[in-house]
Amino acid sequence: MKVVLNKDVKGLGKKLQIVDVSEGYARNFLFPRKLALIADNKNISEANTKNAAIAFKKKTEYDAAVELKNKIEKTYIEFRHKVGESSKLFGSVTEKEIADEASKKFNTDISKKKVIIKTPIKNLGTYNVNIKLYEGVIADLKVIVVGL
Repeated sequence: MKVVLNKDVKGLGKKLQIVDVSEGYARNFLFPRKLALIADNKNISEANTKNAAIAFKKKTEYDAAVELKNKIEKTYIEFRHKVGESSKLFGSVTEKEIADEASKKFNTDISKKKVIIKTPIKNLGTYNVNIKLYEGVIADLKVIVVGL
């Protein structure tokens, strides 16, 4: 019996996927728990339409992320901090500071969890920081730290 899944079912398939299951499994487990519907023409066309909409949305978000990545990689962010002896900063430049400044500069919402600093920024100089924009899209942002 073919069914269209309403939710992800472990070991069977993902939401909106059309799978073949035994009649007993469908009637006794999937249907009472509203995990699946019978795969008739109406339900199959609805699932295909929803899958197409999801694919279009992902494609649009991916394209927007690539465009933002190109914009980010063409520019830099500059921080001014107090400096102690031997050009060491008082404190450091954190993910939150970088995320806030990047959000302002690029007019978008960037979370501090998406900012990846390879080495702690505790000295003056130029650093490369990665920003996860979307699945598979990582931008390299140049961060310049200068003293006051």
